[in-house]
Parts: sequence; structure tokens; C-alpha cells
Amino acid sequence: MKKLEPVSSRRGFLKGLLSAGVAGTIGGLPSGLLVPQKAQAGTFDPDAYQIFRNACPRNCYDTCSIKTYVKDGVVQFVEGAPESTFTKGALCVKGYTYPRRLYSPDRVKYPMIQDKRGSGNWRRISWEEAMDIISDKILDIKKRDGSLLGLGLTKYSGNFGITNYGVEGMMSSLGYTTRFVGTPCWPAGIDAQNYDLGDMWCNDPEDMVKAKYIIIWGANPAWCSMHTMKYIYEAKSRGAKVVVIDPILTQTAAKADEYWQIKIGTDGALALGMARHLLDLGLVDNDFVTNHAVGFEEFADYLRENITVEWASEICGIPAENIKALTEEFAKAKPAAVWIGYGMQRHTNGGAMVRAIDAFVAMSGNIGVEGGGARYGHLRTWGFNYHAMIQKQPEGSVGFVGATGPKGEFDFAGESTAAYSDRAYNINKTAQEILDSKDPELKMLWISCKNPFAQDFDRNKLEKAFDKLEFVVSVEQFFTETVRHSDIVLPVTTLFEEWTVNASYWHYWLSLNEQAVKPMHEAKCNIEIAALLSKAMNAKEPGSCTFPQEIDAKEWMIKEFNQGIYDLFGINSWEDLRNGPRKAKLPSSASWNTREFMTPSKKYEFKSELCEQNGFNALPKYVEVRKPDAPFKLLTPHVQFALHSQFVNIDWMENFYPEPFVYIHPEAAKEKGIKDLDTVRVFNKIGEVVVRAKLTDNVLKDCAVMYEAWFRKLTFNVQNVVDDCAADMGAMKTGAPGVALHDQFVDIVRV
Repeated sequence: MKKLEPVSSRRGFLKGLLSAGVAGTIGGLPSGLLVPQKAQAGTFDPDAYQIFRNACPRNCYDTCSIKTYVKDGVVQFVEGAPESTFTKGALCVKGYTYPRRLYSPDRVKYPMIQDKRGSGNWRRISWEEAMDIISDKILDIKKRDGSLLGLGLTKYSGNFGITNYGVEGMMSSLGYTTRFVGTPCWPAGIDAQNYDLGDMWCNDPEDMVKAKYIIIWGANPAWCSMHTMKYIYEAKSRGAKVVVIDPILTQTAAKADEYWQIKIGTDGALALGMARHLLDLGLVDNDFVTNHAVGFEEFADYLRENITVEWASEICGIPAENIKALTEEFAKAKPAAVWIGYGMQRHTNGGAMVRAIDAFVAMSGNIGVEGGGARYGHLRTWGFNYHAMIQKQPEGSVGFVGATGPKGEFDFAGESTAAYSDRAYNINKTAQEILDSKDPELKMLWISCKNPFAQDFDRNKLEKAFDKLEFVVSVEQFFTETVRHSDIVLPVTTLFEEWTVNASYWHYWLSLNEQAVKPMHEAKCNIEIAALLSKAMNAKEPGSCTFPQEIDAKEWMIKEFNQGIYDLFGINSWEDLRNGPRKAKLPSSASWNTREFMTPSKKYEFKSELCEQNGFNALPKYVEVRKPDAPFKLLTPHVQFALHSQFVNIDWMENFYPEPFVYIHPEAAKEKGIKDLDTVRVFNKIGEVVVRAKLTDNVLKDCAVMYEAWFRKLTFNVQNVVDDCAADMGAMKTGAPGVALHDQFVDIVRV
């Protein structure tokens, strides 16, 4: 095994720790063990390695471009691709652990079957046996129900490589099935920006260096987008002021010029108070609101009649004088930018709060200018063919009757007049949807690129839901808690073992992902798994699956490209990406630079009739947050060196976060009789977590923070106390409303 854990890989990992600002002891090893750069330079011979292009496929702002160094068929180390001005030769700490992920002894190595779900009695089986069992179950469901609506897919963002949309293609190739749709990540904000601007489209983060004023509102890039931090630092060096608004004193907040610890879920009130002050002082950009927007006068009337700075101050906890001063500074600084974090819209009033912030930025005239913007995200570089995803259903497939019948109705006879489709269930209410499923009941679940027991809400209810399922298949790299609740687990490839291509929802670089080494053990990529299933299905029932039975994964990656992608990135072929990632050729780094918007009016809409038609306020009015039913408001962000249930389970990472804690304010702890490191019970009406407490004034007195992560040796799970309460928006663009996972309430007692 030593060959699979080369010291150079460790060095790259440790180098990443230093670049992330970790000093002293690093991962349990003295930082002095690092080999000095000059010493390394004298001995390093790049010609001794094969170099491959890879990309981090995680759900992360940075989507880093990677150079992978391979020797004798083994990944030796990785580094950030220097060709990308965004990655600029560096990776985050998580990225430097990828070689260990590839060679982890804990990986799922072979297809395995569990004798009884949850028992831990796993037996190795062959791929042929696995596909035989799975295909038998699918055909059994089809025979019993007359359709495949009893077969469900839950998949999200565990691997954003484009060819991994072949999982959806596999399901379509079987027939019409049940799909869990929506996203727990950012849907309320997506809808909000669509109402205001007609689409979600942010400036190039690299142009943040041009900003004279930056508000980071509910985001923590020091942890979640370390590469963007260099542009923020550069803007500061040029004289820009950086303000962080967040209920937690984050590492980003610690690096800001000014930090506001806002009350949870009151961001909309603050933004409206700032908008009112712009109005009062005559600091509104009249050209923008007159020539490039509609509904401003009605919004201005709403502000005058309902909003004051003092009112906003009382609600959000920020002094009125501070609100006024910041508003004036922001308006006069041009260009000025607001970074709207995804956590901020995970509330019952999340979409309304994003609309209020959008309105403030629009009033200041900072939409459509370089260095400015209401920055949330974009999908402008995602124009692939989605060849792997778009597969036809077999002839005669029967499915859900969408517009012509209520939920659950379908025609067994397959009448030609029926408009069949997949059946859509809300991904943010997975447990409840399974429990409520009928006509037909959901019998089988296929899970890929997702770990529901670590991310889906109300874990206790989820256990009951899984007990109702007849059969569960997980496609995974590790034995997660979801795998424990599965019947079969299929080993899937890591980024080093598959061909794909990756784009970002934040920056504008495109990265090739080459297969750098042969798949370890018996791992296969998702489209290869789909081909195997198709072969098994068609052997038993010819024509029952349209997915090709033999595929070349590299050729399928090539099929995702088109002339539009080539033109956008200034390349002649996908092979140009073998020389390094490429950046989109944009006329401006500013989104909406022509100030022609994609709304019905083609202008910025302070008043959105579409928003009103969908059941919300036409204007970005104040909406109260969810009412508390317990003493503490609970926030559950992810830790610095993990992403949801990924990375902390790697043994290299365990020293950073060996155990979880609940973080509470010292005054709140004193009232509860809790001392630092006491074991406490965090509980509410849906469940509990037993954990040790850490006291800190980085959190509000009425707030508790538990960072979410999956620990391979612990039973800790924040989802025990997080319910599936819906956010306000998200259904328009993602198919289901978001989830108010930061509108949670708990009590805490000493054990």
C-alpha cells in the first residue's frame, strides 16, 4: 500500500494546508516537515511523470482545474492548473486529498449485497449478479404496476461532471419513472433573480478586483471559495472596503473591514432599510430606474409608506447609523458589488430577501457594470449537448399523466391521447414523498451522486420511509449511512478514473477531466453502469431499455461538445483542453452589460407580474421569517475542510475535525448551566443529537451552530433536528421550492 500513498502526494496536501492559512501543527504533523520549495525545485523532474487534466466535480463555487501527475500507473500528486487565472496553480485543502480518496482503503471496491438492510452483513457479488438482481426487480415492478413509476431516482450534486447526467438518461431509457426534482441548494434565490432580471447571471468573479466596495452577504468564501478571496484581497489593496453581513463571525468576516452580525432571517428588512435611505438621500441611479427598469415608482411608494431605517434596525439588530453610513458609502463608491450567499436564501422568506437585495443593488445603479452586480451564480457556460442524459423511453412506455390527471394517475392501456411523463416528487421532502407515495407506491429507489441520510431532512422520518421501500440501490465510493440503508451498493469511479468535462456556476473556466489511471478494483463510471443494466434488461426482455449496451466513455464525453461550446471558449476541439482549461470569451466581465434583461418587459423588474402570478408579492416587500418554537435558532453550515458528507471521512482529514460540537454563546450557556465541553442534548420535536458544547461569542445569544459532516466512525447527524419546511420560492425554475434548512429551532440541555 505504500506505493499508493506517495510522499509527494502528502507534500502537495500539506502545501495546501499552508496556503489555506493553517499554521503550527498540520494534520498532526509538524509544519517543518514540508520540504522547502527551492529544495523541491532542484529535484523535481516533470518528464518523469505523465500529466493529466482533471477537474474537481464537487458542488463548490471554485470547480478547480487540476493537473494530475502519474508515475507507473499511480497518481503521485496533484496541483491546481496554472493556466487558469482562477485556480492559479493552487487547490484547497480538500482538493489536495484527492489522491487519498482514490486510494482509500475504505472505498467500496466491488458490487455488494446486504443480506438484510442495515445489518452490515455484506457479501461480494459480481457485476453480472448485481445487474441480474436489479433487472429482475425492475421488470417485477413493471409487471405488477403496468408502469415503472414505482422505480424512483434521487440524484443531486455529488459529481457535477457532465457525463454523470447519464444517470437521468439511464432512467429515461427504462421508461417513465419517478424523479425527485428540485434542489436543496439555491432554488429560492434562482427564482428571485429570474423575477427581477429574467435569469440568474453573475459577473465574472475575477472582475471583483475592480470593485470599490464589496458586501459579502451570507457567504463565507474564505472557507467555500478560497480562490475568490485573492480578488477580494486585491480589491482591498486598491482601496475597496469589504463588509461582511452574517449571523456567524466567520473566517471571511474576520478578514473584512467591517462585520455586521445580523439576526437570522432578517436580511430582507436590512436591504429594504438601505433602499429607503438611498431614496431619502437622492442617491438612486435615476438613469437605471427610469430607462432600464419597470415598477420603480411603485416600489418607491412602498418604501416611503412602510419602511424606515429605524424599523429595519430594530428587526435586524444593526444600529440605524451604521445602516445609513454603509448605504451612503456603497452608493458613492461605484462600482460596488454584493455577493449573495446561498445560505441566506434557505429560509421561509429566502426568495423575498434576495429580491430585496437585488432591488437595493439595482437602485444604486450597479447592475450591468464591471466590478458591480448582485452576484449569485450563473449557468452561461453549461450549453452542452447532454447526450448522456437525453435518452428515449422504450416503445409503449406508460407513465404519469401530467396535465390531464391528478398526481398518480396513468393509463395502463397506453392510450395515444395520454401525455405521459415522469412522476415528479419534491427532493426536499424525500421522506414524506416516499411515505405518501401511492398509485403506485414507490417500491425501488436508485441513489447516485447523493447521500440522502446525510443531506435529506428529518432523518428519523427518512428511516421510516426507507423501511417502506422494497429495494434500494446505492452507487457510491464509500460505505455511507445511505449505503447502510441499501440492499445493493455499486462501486463508482473517482475523478481520476473517468472521462468527463466540468463547468462552474461561479467562474467562467471550462476544464477537461481525463481518465488518469485505470479504475481501481471493480469501480465503473455512471454511464458504464447504465450500459451494463441495459444489457441485463434487454437479455430478459428485448426492447425494455434503450440505453446502448456497449459504450466508450471517452467518446461519450466528446459527444457532449458542440460548436457553441467551441466558439464560446475559443477552441477548435475538445482536445485543446488537454493543454489546460479555457475561459469563456465574453464581451464584458459584467453580466447584463447591455442592460437588456430577460424579463417579460426586457427591463429590470422592481414589480414582477410573473412573481405575483406565482403567488408572491409583485414588489420585493418585507416578509417575516419562520416563527420560533424553541429557544435557539439552529444553523448547520458545512465545515471548512469538508463538503456535506464528503472529505471528512478521509483519514488524512480526520485530525482537522475529529469530533463535532454545538457552538453556543457563553451567556446562553450560563443560563442553561452548560460549561465548555459539557456533553449536551440538542433536540426538538423531530429528533435529537448528543454532542459536546463549545462556548463562543462568534454566534448570537439565541443561536446554536452545528456544522454538518459525515464521520465514518460516529453516528452524528445534524439532519436529526432539521425538518423539511419549505422555502418560499424555487418551484418555477427547479421544479420544487427550496428548503428552509436555516429556519430550524432547538433546545439544549446538559446531559
